[in-house]
Amino acid sequence: MDGPGIAALTAQATVAGSADLDVTPALCVEAVSHAYGERRALVDVSLSVPRGGFVALLGLNGAGKTTLFSLVTRLFDTRHGRISVQGFDVSRHPSAALAELGVVFQARTLDLDITVRDNLLYHAALHGMGGQRARARAAAVLDDVGLADRARDKARVLSGGQMRRVEIARALVHEPSVLVLDEPTVGLDVASKASIVEQVRTQARTRGVAVLWATHLLDEIEPGDHVVVLHHGRVLAAGEMSEIVTATGATDLRAAFRSLTGAAVPAPDTAEDSA
Repeated sequence: MDGPGIAALTAQATVAGSADLDVTPALCVEAVSHAYGERRALVDVSLSVPRGGFVALLGLNGAGKTTLFSLVTRLFDTRHGRISVQGFDVSRHPSAALAELGVVFQARTLDLDITVRDNLLYHAALHGMGGQRARARAAAVLDDVGLADRARDKARVLSGGQMRRVEIARALVHEPSVLVLDEPTVGLDVASKASIVEQVRTQARTRGVAVLWATHLLDEIEPGDHVVVLHHGRVLAAGEMSEIVTATGATDLRAAFRSLTGAAVPAPDTAEDSA
């Protein structure tokens, strides 16, 4: 492994996208640490995502991805380091920060006993939206994810892939500037995964949404993506995929990840849950 190369990648600011993107981070994580008693889950983690950027947070189960998301979304309090969304510190100005944030958690969180549309309208109400604007936004985002025709169906009759698409629509209904997704395709079939990844990438490309995508699946990462490798709570490398591969002397990202962590990335999931 090329140690100096990796050190340089780890130290550099982690931004995603082309040179014409706004370089001011929409999401900024600075030297964040977190512990559960004596166990350190995160150690001086830093990363940033600019408007319109797509950053893949790559790590195995137990790497600290969900802990980081819990801090970003204020489920846990940030005691060491700083997290800001569109310049709003999540600890000092939580309401302003969370208003700019859309979240898709790893666990399914839809209310299964109400309609797809009502799931979105309830979320819109929590963000202070109501009436005509909320209904218009719900219709628009359901159309974006290809589920306009399921608006009046109860959530429980949807497939797993469709539920995920509804959760993405719900996360976008209040027009956030930042979208964070924690392993959003786990348990889905190949076609569902590809559809969901593309829908989220479209939000970054066409709407300027900053995306932090946590995953352990290499097939969800594209060559031009910026990647943050998180392992046992530490950022081991950060940069474009090609930079990480070159710095480790590997031939591809799978080999680079093994070189950095000593662990193999699991094979893609083979679930057959239709979209």
